[in-house]
Amino acid sequence: MKIRVRKTTMVKPAEKTPRRSVWLSDLDLINNGGHHPFIYFYRPNGDPNFFNPDLLKEALSKVLVPFYPMAGRFERDASGRLEINCNGEGVLFVEAESSSAIADFGDFVPSPQLQTLIPAIDYSSGISSYPFFLSQVTYFKCGGVSLGIGVEYRAADGPAGFHFINAWSDIARGLDLTIPPFFDRTLLRSRNPPQVLFDHIEYQLTPAMKIQMQNTKSPPTKISIFKMSREQLDILKAKANVYSTYEVLTGHIWRCATKARALSGDEETRLYFPTNGRSSFSSRLKPSLPLGYLGCVVFGAVSIAMAGDIQTRPLSYSVSCVHQTLVRMDNDYLRSAIDYLKLNPDTKRHGIHTYKSPNLYITSWVRLPVYDADFGWGRPFYMGPAQMMPEGKSFVFPCASKDGSLFVAMSLEHEHMNKFEKLLYEFDDETKRERSSYRANL
Repeated sequence: MKIRVRKTTMVKPAEKTPRRSVWLSDLDLINNGGHHPFIYFYRPNGDPNFFNPDLLKEALSKVLVPFYPMAGRFERDASGRLEINCNGEGVLFVEAESSSAIADFGDFVPSPQLQTLIPAIDYSSGISSYPFFLSQVTYFKCGGVSLGIGVEYRAADGPAGFHFINAWSDIARGLDLTIPPFFDRTLLRSRNPPQVLFDHIEYQLTPAMKIQMQNTKSPPTKISIFKMSREQLDILKAKANVYSTYEVLTGHIWRCATKARALSGDEETRLYFPTNGRSSFSSRLKPSLPLGYLGCVVFGAVSIAMAGDIQTRPLSYSVSCVHQTLVRMDNDYLRSAIDYLKLNPDTKRHGIHTYKSPNLYITSWVRLPVYDADFGWGRPFYMGPAQMMPEGKSFVFPCASKDGSLFVAMSLEHEHMNKFEKLLYEFDDETKRERSSYRANL
């Protein structure tokens, strides 16, 4: 599958913007460097100006005026701490074309081919050399379009990234900005002196994990995407109906992966998952942050259990473990986590220890507005992850149908995937099994 780049542009703010530095919180800095890639696909609507690149670039330059830190670059202050230099150097916009059709991507499972729809970045020239936001519009022979996105992990988390993209699409449609961005990340500064009140195991490595990280040889992995219909989710939730759909599905995935891996009963398994501290989700932080907070408000969370208990006890057990972890994530716990990160500046959120067997890492985009990127030619018919996923990594994200159905993207050792799929749907003998299929009739 060949992609030909037509044009590459560094889009700068349409007007002069403030020149200043933006302090980064410890929640920002625990993220690994690099860009988080994801992909949108759109069907043609017959408009001769369908995804006109000049219109898109004009709207992008306009949205960079209120979101001007996104047009900046990293730099270090006098103490060596990373910060954002709001220098207006711009964001990347790539125009590309393909002789292939969107249907050639099959079920949109993350792959090297899918990654060609995301701009590639050379990081070798240092932290000040690359933009925070990457975009690539690829035009296919079928008339459809993909929009590949990359957002620098330390510049914006998922909710902030989608806020920026959806504001871009609103401006492209001639709408006004509804929620202005908020830049003051000192709201998440640690207390003075720091007060670590809890044992934050979500940010700590066990000795067994350290040994695991030294083993570089890994069996081949397979990435698959499964569809869970609203009906299937309701049936699953009825088996543990005192808990939320998120808790039930997360606990179910953990249980299925543990069984598929055939873990020893006396082995400890950890489920890692990010938790949003924003007020629009749960009001965990007090006082609540402004709605347009541009930064990272994602905290690590972990549930721990013995593999034997996860495998042999009812679904409600693994679900209750997830629920108890979420209940713990209140303001006191999150403020303590911020203080812990201040005292442990070398902590990183992600790593092979949080993914590989016997552990699992599940990211949920279910409550994010992932299908609101309508640039004037209709909403995307698919949006999902584009990155190659390490073993033990999973994404849960909504379908475009708005009927409550969800997709589960999972990466496991190749020999474990068939068993995982069987277990994922095993609870439902009456409802027809649905594998994800997004092929477009373009």
